[in-house]
Amino acid sequence: MNFPDYRPRRLRANENLRRMIRETSLSVDDFIYPLFVAPGEGFKKEISSMPGNYQMSVEFIVEEAKEVRDLGIPAVILFGIPESKDEAGSGAYDDDGIVQQAIRAIKKEVPNLIVVTDVCLCEFTSHGHCGIVREGEILNDITLELLAKMAVSHADAGADMVAPSDMMDGRVSAIRAGLDANRYDNIPIMAYSAKQASAFYGPFREAAESTPQFGDRKSYQMDAANSLEALRETALDIEEGADIVMVKPALSCLDLIYMIKKEFGYPTAAYNVSGEFSMVKAAAEKGWIDEKKVALEILTGIKRAGADIIITYHAKDAANWL
Repeated sequence: MNFPDYRPRRLRANENLRRMIRETSLSVDDFIYPLFVAPGEGFKKEISSMPGNYQMSVEFIVEEAKEVRDLGIPAVILFGIPESKDEAGSGAYDDDGIVQQAIRAIKKEVPNLIVVTDVCLCEFTSHGHCGIVREGEILNDITLELLAKMAVSHADAGADMVAPSDMMDGRVSAIRAGLDANRYDNIPIMAYSAKQASAFYGPFREAAESTPQFGDRKSYQMDAANSLEALRETALDIEEGADIVMVKPALSCLDLIYMIKKEFGYPTAAYNVSGEFSMVKAAAEKGWIDEKKVALEILTGIKRAGADIIITYHAKDAANWL
């Protein structure tokens, strides 16, 4: 196919032609919207680094869930800010914990909305790490017991899906065993399979109040330079029982999304993380970019790379734009 016989511009002449041959379509069906639930009543505090996103008490979380449903977005993912924290992250698996309260409230008022829960200790530990710490070391195997306990507690409260984000070795297997032993064999696991130790998480750590009090998370989250390791991590999660695999962050890992989808053909999620969202917001506020056009282009690029599901703080905006 050579010019002048082949002229690609023929099919770009107007919007209807472009729509007819468009290879990738973005839909509200692709989105999960993150929510941050906080203790108390009548509490709603905007997250300074994430305009339009809030820490909210349960009654506001329910109102937000109703808005998400009305926009046609199928799911939310919950992150919790407990009233108090301790070294064991006990609020994470407390049956009356803040996330458990939010699950029950949402499922009562918005029963058809899919409620996904983040399964990780970092938001609940006083040291801010994703596992139990002893003498400065983040312990793997003892953490697995607590993650499984957390997942079962979420399922007891009515969660539709659990999403382990901790990156401990063997956590999918431990959570699957815990759920199955408690007759929750129908609860799917969306595993953060290729989660990088990324600089893009900064605003989230403000939102979830989960900044590590010492060191960093590089001993358990992946080195962002590695792609073959991401394939191995994903293969392990699938073998252990993951139903959906996830890449995080999305923009700097489009190659991993593509590779993982091509290699495994599994339902694949991508997390369009806080730093990616905040950069777009900041540039738009300065008038440097068109937020709507840039955000939709980014989300389309993530979908084009192979993501079936996109967790994004732009979900409500994108639903209105679409």
